Amino acid sequence: MSVLQIICGIVLLILSVVIIFVVILQEGHEANVGVISGGADNFFDKGKSRSIDAFLAKWTKVAAIVFGVVVVFTNIVIFFVK
Repeated sequence: MSVLQIICGIVLLILSVVIIFVVILQEGHEANVGVISGGADNFFDKGKSRSIDAFLAKWTKVAAIVFGVVVVFTNIVIFFVK
């Protein structure tokens, strides 16, 4: 294995942990129950949760796109290093 392949593997591992973490933090859309925060909603938290959910949804998409690009890049590197 080359150093570039090891670096790509480490980046993929870190990105997968980030994606898992961001998805777990998002609020569930079924019955307004979040994975971490539970189902206790009040009037003052509704706007906050929507902005946090939008932020987390955006970062989920960004992390997934970067993950896909790194996977393609890693496969290209593995193909041409042989």
